Amino acid sequence: MLLALLSMVMVPAHADEFEDPWEDFNRKVHGFNMTVDRFFLKPVTKAYRFVAPEVVELGVNNAFQNLSEVPSALNGVLQGKPGSALRDSGRFLVNSTVGIAGLFDVASRLGLPSDGQEDFGQTLGLWGFDRGPYVVLPFFGSSTVRDTVGLPVQSLMSPIYHIDHTPTQNSTLAMYYINRRSQLMDLEEQLTGDHYTFIRDAYLQRREYLIKDGEVEDSFGSDMDMSEYGDFDEEEGDPF
Repeated sequence: MLLALLSMVMVPAHADEFEDPWEDFNRKVHGFNMTVDRFFLKPVTKAYRFVAPEVVELGVNNAFQNLSEVPSALNGVLQGKPGSALRDSGRFLVNSTVGIAGLFDVASRLGLPSDGQEDFGQTLGLWGFDRGPYVVLPFFGSSTVRDTVGLPVQSLMSPIYHIDHTPTQNSTLAMYYINRRSQLMDLEEQLTGDHYTFIRDAYLQRREYLIKDGEVEDSFGSDMDMSEYGDFDEEEGDPF
């Protein structure tokens, strides 16, 4: 499926009202992902949260957030946002050294708070490429054609994919997804009604919010700040 999406040609964005033409297929993949989550990822994540002290969970999450500063900085450059790129680079440098490999977010205490992160899907959106139909990827979850096409480039920007030792890289990736699932655990209570529709709409609105740097009306209601939810979905298609 990924190869098929990569073979699609993207065109500059002048799209009409967004639709979900692949909904039947997407719902089947969504059901598959939910099954995998229910019987594998969620139990593993619960076990991790049970044995790991809260301070360890926080440190692990901080470390992965720190690694994500690298692709964010690179995308800041590609998007013509030197301020964003410098901030992300500064955070990575400070937290990788003083923060002990990113386990501690020292940069925020020194006046360099995180201001959101850039990815290659956002870069393509800024360059004018249409997001294309919504698509649910096996294991990865919510995405669009544009975000899916951006995945290989985004992965190449991530330090994790440049770890030479394969077992170390695989264990790091496994820990990344367990940590990400742990961060979403407390948001499950936000899922109401049709899970597929809720996740789709939340994902698409969040992506629009990020690409437009927050300049988008919140159709969920004025009392819901989407910036609190990160890239909310089952497991977002954008890995880092």
